[in-house]
This record gives sequence, structure tokens and C-alpha cells, in this order.
Amino acid sequence: MTQNRARTVFLLAHTGRPAAIRSAELVVKGLLREGIGVRVLEYEAADLPLPDEVELVKEATPLCLDGCELLIVLGGDGTLLRGAEFARASGVPMLGVNLGRVGFLAEAERDDLDKVVDRVVTKSYEVEERMTVDVVVHSNGDIVHTDWALNEAAVQKAGAEKLLEVVLEIDGRPVTGFGCDGIVLSTPTGSTAYAFSAGGPVVWPEVEALLMVPISAHALFAKPLVTSPDSVLAVEVLPHIPPGVLWCDGRRTVELPPGARVEVRRGAVPVRLARLHHASFTDRLVAKFALPVSGWRGAPH
Repeated sequence: MTQNRARTVFLLAHTGRPAAIRSAELVVKGLLREGIGVRVLEYEAADLPLPDEVELVKEATPLCLDGCELLIVLGGDGTLLRGAEFARASGVPMLGVNLGRVGFLAEAERDDLDKVVDRVVTKSYEVEERMTVDVVVHSNGDIVHTDWALNEAAVQKAGAEKLLEVVLEIDGRPVTGFGCDGIVLSTPTGSTAYAFSAGGPVVWPEVEALLMVPISAHALFAKPLVTSPDSVLAVEVLPHIPPGVLWCDGRRTVELPPGARVEVRRGAVPVRLARLHHASFTDRLVAKFALPVSGWRGAPH
């Protein structure tokens, strides 16, 4: 049974996690109690103990969020990135609740569920836009694939036996070439994801920039590069080696043809994130990585 309500929230959860199932039940009951409708994908609802009032949708398309004011995502980084796909396509802000390990895209932890419901009910949240990247793959002068990413596009070798031979380009000019395991082309949001693991810098979200981070490069000059957000980054894979693969946000992949050229530029469509806290990114960084700050005294007053 579906009831018409003035406000509706879409819920996306990692139903393979017991914690997500319990969390979803608490969030749904809390929202319904306050008169806010909840919409869920039908195939996820089968794994969730949901009341009859919850609205079910069959197809996972951007249209399934029509009329929703918010997308609440319960899960780890993979589920949050899945939610980002819905958020970008629909324009609906995403509010992430971390049920995994680090969860930089999340705004709340599993112990904050009551607070999440209260903030949604009172509309006590702000919305910020996160930069994305658009990705184009060329082969023999033709466009053979297009994609996008919130965190990163990664050009990687397809197998373990040989290095990927690449030439890097920024704004139409060659920078350097080398053998490597791959190249990460990242947004500031992605600087704490794959780019971080590859040795790239942490970039504060309000900084608009693009990152190019080599993975295990065999070269003296193989430093992470930070460019203007208006730059066009390109990776050319040399044609005489086995083809590589392109990964976008670790979720979508395509094999690259020999001699492929991958171009990355600022995305035309951002992802909108709902924020509950005014805490600085510095505090978030310290908390997520449990960084040692004992002994800090602060600026003199």
C-alpha cells in the first residue's frame, strides 16, 4: 500500500549487511512516524523488514527519485558510490550513513541514526556540490567510450605480467612517459580514496583541482600532479603493449583498445551532498584516519 505524503525520501541500503538492515528499519520507522514517505527499490525491499506504507519502485533509474527531496544511503564506500550514481543522474542530494570503515562520503555514522532522522524531519541540513570528472576514451581518432566519476578514473594494466606503458599529457602538451601499474585521475573528493593509496596528496574539498597520480611508476619523475580544474588530462597507452582497463569509481570498467587515449576533464554535472555538520574537513580527516594530535595547543589568543 502506498500513501500520498507531502515529503518523500528515497532509501538505498547495502542489504547484504545485517547492520544496514537494522539501520534501514530504524530510519524508515522514524521517518514514517513523522509523516515523511519512504521509497525503496523493490528488489532491496525483499531483504528489509519494511512496513506496508513504504513505496516500492521496480526499476533502478533516475526517474525512481522523482519527487524525492533526499536520497539516504546506508552502507560502506561502495554503496555510497552507488548512491552517488543515483544522486548525479537525478540531482537529488545524497545523505550518506557510514556502515563500513572510512566512509569519507558519509555524513553520519551508524550511532547517529536518530540524529539523521531528526535533521531530515526538520530540514536541518545544507547541500554542497562536489566536482565530478567526465571521461572520454578515444581509439584511432574515434570516441569509443564515455563515462564519469566522483572519486577517480583509473587507467590500469589488465594483467600482472607486464607494465602499462603510458605518456601523460596536460592541456594538449606532453609531460612524461613511463611504465607503471596505472594512473589515477582524481577529483579533490577522490584524493582520500584510490589516489591517496597511490601516494597522492590530500586535497580539501573546497579546492577546485584535478589530480594525476601514478601507480608504481618505473621512473625518476613520477610525482603526483595537481592541475587547474579547467585543465584537460590525458593518458595515452602505447600501442605495442597489451591493452589496459579503465575503472571509474571502482564500479564501472571497460577494456581499453591498444593505443587508447583517455581524456579526463571537469564534469558537467556535480554530485550534491547533504551535510549535517559544520565541522571542518581537517577534523573529519583526523577522525577518519585516527591521526595523532595530542600535544596540540592551538594558536595563541
